[in-house]
Amino acid sequence: MGFHITGDPTADQVLDESSFALLAAMMLDQQYPMEQAFRGPAKVLDRLGSIEPAAIAAADPAEFKALCSTPPAIHRFPGSMAERLQTLAAIVEERYAGQAERLWTEATSGTDLVKRIMELPGFGKQKAQIFTALLAKQLGVRPAGWEQAVGDYALEGYRSVADVTDAVSLQKVRDFKQRKKAAAKAQAV
Repeated sequence: MGFHITGDPTADQVLDESSFALLAAMMLDQQYPMEQAFRGPAKVLDRLGSIEPAAIAAADPAEFKALCSTPPAIHRFPGSMAERLQTLAAIVEERYAGQAERLWTEATSGTDLVKRIMELPGFGKQKAQIFTALLAKQLGVRPAGWEQAVGDYALEGYRSVADVTDAVSLQKVRDFKQRKKAAAKAQAV
């Protein structure tokens, strides 16, 4: 199954072919439209010539920041995200020998996987749960107890990027998030 998150077949192919690109895209998915965040790794690949953690970690920080900031930027906050992306790449290179998929292939349980992901920059509990659900729903990576580890994100429906398979499901996820924000706003009043 190929990813259909970005609306750009080339960018989706980068996610299909690189576990680090997928991890990096999830990291970029904050305070920025989902499909734009998931296009970030393809932009890095196009500009740097590599999406490998070693190449990103070894890049000159100022040059990498400029590369990430060139319009269209990889994120709404390209400078801070460039730094975070280099830190993520360095961690993946050091702990997992540059193989991001080892994060999930070596996890002993869903809880362990969520914990491993939470140790990465830009990943709190909720984002770690969503990424774990994405791995389960989109890639079939289902360590023991993954459903309990991700809570509501394991349920059927359209709650997060884990449920996006095409433009229609992307819109359903957006609608769900808007309803959730509206309900929270109504409760606050």
